[in-house]
Amino acid sequence: MNVIVIGAQWGDEGKGKVVDIYSAKAEYIVRYQGGNNAGHTLVVNGKKTILHLIPSGILHPGKVCIIANGVVFDPTVFFEEVESLHQSKAFGTALPNEVIRVSERAHVILPYHRTLDRLREEYAAKGAGKIGTTVRGIGPAYEDKAARRGIQVIDLLRPELLRTKLERAIEEKNILLKHHFKAPLIELNPLYEEGLKLGEKLKPFVSNVRALLQEALRGQRPILFEGAQGTLLDVDHGTYPYVTSSNTVAGGAMTGSGLGLNIKAKVIGISKAYTTRVGTGPFPTEIEKTEKETAERIRSVGAEFGATTGRPRRTGWLDLVALKYAVEVNGLDGIALMKADVLNGFDFIKVCTAYRLGGTTLYDLPSSIEDLERVEPAYEVIPGWLSYDQSQTKHREDLPSELRDYMRMIEDYLGVPIVLMSTGPGRDETLIFSDPFGQ
Repeated sequence: MNVIVIGAQWGDEGKGKVVDIYSAKAEYIVRYQGGNNAGHTLVVNGKKTILHLIPSGILHPGKVCIIANGVVFDPTVFFEEVESLHQSKAFGTALPNEVIRVSERAHVILPYHRTLDRLREEYAAKGAGKIGTTVRGIGPAYEDKAARRGIQVIDLLRPELLRTKLERAIEEKNILLKHHFKAPLIELNPLYEEGLKLGEKLKPFVSNVRALLQEALRGQRPILFEGAQGTLLDVDHGTYPYVTSSNTVAGGAMTGSGLGLNIKAKVIGISKAYTTRVGTGPFPTEIEKTEKETAERIRSVGAEFGATTGRPRRTGWLDLVALKYAVEVNGLDGIALMKADVLNGFDFIKVCTAYRLGGTTLYDLPSSIEDLERVEPAYEVIPGWLSYDQSQTKHREDLPSELRDYMRMIEDYLGVPIVLMSTGPGRDETLIFSDPFGQ
C-alpha cells in the first residue's frame, strides 16, 4: 500500500511531522507539487529542522527522497538545504545524491521569477489585489510552465537549448519590466552562465523520476507522497484567487509524479484541531477581531508563525464545513488531527458546523469568493478539557473524555476516522490509531 499525505485546510497543518512519521514505513518519499513556499517543521530528539523543498522523510536513513515533476524547483534553495542537512549529518554515510533525486521534468525557479513575484505584490499592495504570496517566485514559475516558456531541470544540462529557451523566456518579461514596473531589465548572459553552473552541480541528482517510481511500484516498494500547502489553496478547488499556483489535492500526486490512477493508495488529510491561515483571503471562522485574546492564546501556545515567512498566522475555530469539502475533493480515508494539545485548558471549544448567508444555511463551501467572504459561521459549543499528562497518554482511551467527544464529533461529521493524533511537536508525541500502510 502507498500513502498520500494532504493538507486538509489552508496549509501549515503539520504535514511535515506526519510525513516524517509515515516515512518509517515507506521506501520512497515523493514531493509532487509546490515549491519552497512550503515550510515543513520537524522535531526529532528535541532538534528542530525546517525543510522547504526536500521531502520530510530525509531524516530517516535509507530512504529515497524525490522532488518530482510537479514541483517548481529553486536550485539555490535546494543546495542550501542539502548543505544544512549534510552539516547535521542527516545523510549518514551516504552521499546526498544517493538519497535525493530531482526530476528532469521539474520546472526551475530563476531569479526573474522572484523579481516578478515581488514587484507584483508591491504593485498590488497599492490597491486591493494583494494575494499575500511568499514572494519566492512560485506563481511566475508555474505561469511560465502553463505558457510553455518554462525552463526544466533537463534544460540546464543542455547549453544550446538553455540559451534558446532563456532568450524566449525573458523577451516578454523585459517588456513588462521596462514599461510596467520601470525596473531593471534581465541580462541574458549572466543568467545563462549561472544556469550552466547550476546544471553542472545538479547533474548527479537528476533522474527520470517517473521510471524510478514505476520500478518501485512493480517491486511493491511502498511510496509516500508528500503534498505542500493545503486543499483550500488548490488552484482549482481552493479559495481562488487567494490560492497557490498548483494542484494541492490528492489528484495532484498522480500528475505531479507521472504515475497512473491504478496505484493502490490511502489518502490521509492533515488538520489542526482549530484552523489557521497565512496571507489574505476569506476565513469564515477567523477570531482575530471577535475573540482577540483567544486568538493570541492559540497563536502563542501553538507557535503559529509561518515556517517559510515568519508571518503570524490568522487563527480561528475548527471549520467542519471546509474540512468536509476537503474530505470529498481528496477522497480522504482518514484524518491526522494535529495540535489538539494547544486547546488544553480551554473552558469551551467552538466548532463550525454550517454557514449562514443571508437567510440561507449552507453545508458546503461556496464556489463564489464573494459569498465565502460574507458567510457567518454557525457554531456548536462543546466543553473543553483540562490539561493532562501527555507523557502518560499511550492510547485513545487515555485522553480526557471531553477530547474524545470532540474527536467523535469530528469523525461523525466528516464520515472518516481519525487515524493519528499529535499530542506535542516531537516525533514521539504521537498517537497512531491505525497504520495506512498496513491496511
